[in-house]
Amino acid sequence: MLRTHILGTGFVVGEHLVKNDSLAKVMDTTNDWIKERSGIEQRYYVEKGTATSDLGAQAARKALADAKVAPGEVDYIVFATMTPDYYFPGCGSLVQAKLGLPMVPALDIRQQCSGFVYGLQVSDALLRSGQAKTLLLVGAEVHSGFMPWDDAQFDLLFDKPGGKAPTAAQREWNTRFRDRTVLFGDAGAAVVLRASEGEGGVLGFKLHADGAPFDQLYVPSCGFANRPYTSDVDFKEGRHIPVMNGKGVFKMAVLRLPEVIREVCAEHHVTVQDIDMLILHQANLRISELVQRSLELPDAKVYNNIQKYGNTTAATIPIAYDECRRAGRVKKGDLVCFASMGAGFHWAAALMRE
Repeated sequence: MLRTHILGTGFVVGEHLVKNDSLAKVMDTTNDWIKERSGIEQRYYVEKGTATSDLGAQAARKALADAKVAPGEVDYIVFATMTPDYYFPGCGSLVQAKLGLPMVPALDIRQQCSGFVYGLQVSDALLRSGQAKTLLLVGAEVHSGFMPWDDAQFDLLFDKPGGKAPTAAQREWNTRFRDRTVLFGDAGAAVVLRASEGEGGVLGFKLHADGAPFDQLYVPSCGFANRPYTSDVDFKEGRHIPVMNGKGVFKMAVLRLPEVIREVCAEHHVTVQDIDMLILHQANLRISELVQRSLELPDAKVYNNIQKYGNTTAATIPIAYDECRRAGRVKKGDLVCFASMGAGFHWAAALMRE
């Protein structure tokens, strides 16, 4: 049977490491407060001027080198992100140009934290139908663009000359958004895909969406439900920063993720206990722990790295998979499950045999 295989992986992170204690310089928070709620210990932010497509292109070069595939062999790009360089165009064509690829198709998708799994399904369909032969799937994010800090405060976080502590009013403003801003980091990851006969490969997917509770996690401005789609008032009120009902999203995630994992396993006639490695989207370590407990999987079968990178949205799963490959946590014949839930709401799971 013709199945999609991952030939190579690679990822990059933002240029600046920012630990939890550093965030206390710009808002009221502590290392303990962040770790208790999310498990995160640090994250990376890009230097000003580094865009999502830059991270995507850098990660793609690493994945192509790992796969021993020349850039000119790529004949399709699928790019998943919720933080594109521009409202339009998407990042896919920008990566095509930055890599110097032929004028191949470039598809952008917007499933936020479920972007990689949705993108993998689209890529699998393109490859097995013969519409593509060598496909580059990229997930990348520059979340630092919606942080409420000015340049002087970023310089303070980065220990750069020109760093300046916020005023009392600025600190109060920054603290208003701390439940979201402490969660995110900047990173890009990529995988090189081909379809071939033989053992292993992508087995299948289960994907769902429900737009009814969309306002539990969304960005109120910067969209064409508004006229104009962005304004000074939006920026002054912080409406360009995501709104999140943290408790509601948490409850949905710990319900939907185990459900969809069980669904994809049942459809492919395996049990949850047959999974050798579960790689969840890295949104919150507490979510991952509860999902693991619900599925009754041991620590050795679940991989978490949110402690090091924070939530990097579409990049989290391919980063974790790259680390598992390189550390020998997945080996030939292993059953790997990817699962994610993100704004929209979208949730999904995929099974793959190494």
